[in-house]
Amino acid sequence: MDALFQPLDPAKFRDPFVTAKGEVRAQVALRSLETLWFNTGTLCNLTCRNCYIESSPRNDQLAYLTRSDVLGYLDEIAREGMPTRMIGFTGGEPFMNRDIIAMLSDVLERGFDALVLTNAMNPMRRLRPQLLALRDRYGAQLRIRVSLDHYSADVHEAERGRRSWAPTIDGLLWLARNGFDLDVAGRRFSGEPEPELRAGYARLFRELGLPLDAADPIRLMLFPEMDARRDVPEITAACWGILHKAPEDVMCASTRMVVKRKDAAAPSVLACTLLAYDPQFELGDTLAEASRPVSLNHPHCASFCVLGGAACSR
Repeated sequence: MDALFQPLDPAKFRDPFVTAKGEVRAQVALRSLETLWFNTGTLCNLTCRNCYIESSPRNDQLAYLTRSDVLGYLDEIAREGMPTRMIGFTGGEPFMNRDIIAMLSDVLERGFDALVLTNAMNPMRRLRPQLLALRDRYGAQLRIRVSLDHYSADVHEAERGRRSWAPTIDGLLWLARNGFDLDVAGRRFSGEPEPELRAGYARLFRELGLPLDAADPIRLMLFPEMDARRDVPEITAACWGILHKAPEDVMCASTRMVVKRKDAAAPSVLACTLLAYDPQFELGDTLAEASRPVSLNHPHCASFCVLGGAACSR
């Protein structure tokens, strides 16, 4: 543990409405459901050192969603006239879910944009013919985001494990050469300033011949690190003015995520993609039930969204 580590004050993030100092905790209302994420299951072909959702080949706390699970929520969007345009798929590794191609087909057929987060390794490789068919039919409606944690193999593999770099680069190159709409997700754990990180990715993209602009915050998303044990400020209602931010800028103002817990009879809807295991962020079984405001009562709300300025959607 580094010398600058300050453990989280145990008095913080205990009350959903009041901070440890007795100030009114910030809340975020759902402005409109613009993006709906589906966590296809926490099983993954990798065990990363600091996975946001603790995915691994053994973690099945979030079970595989089925095609019918996804269709139920697509039907609710249509029935309620919700303004949702983007459907995202995350995991775990989404391409390990046997229904992923059917789910993507249903989403794209209904006119949504689809975004898949992947490590671009063997689970995706096995589905290359099906992905090419989707590309041929739907073009840029389908976007693939590849997790490449750093522009160097050594640092990437320090997070993702040995022999994870070359297969990911192979998958990234295959997607680019076959005309998929593509972007990359990196991490900031190396401690380098963002301009240096982007410059490093730019060099890599040039070397690989990838048509990606590393200066574009969508084509290259750089996510802040999160550690729920590390001390961070609580976000109060007054912070919006102090930080010159608006609640509408935070991910939970426009996003929800569907998961199915192991042995659960049905899926449930969470406030966001980052907080899969904290029951206070489980908002209901339906999108309508999940439309209530979210209290920013977790360290990740500060480190990733408000202070980190990050979001999982474009």
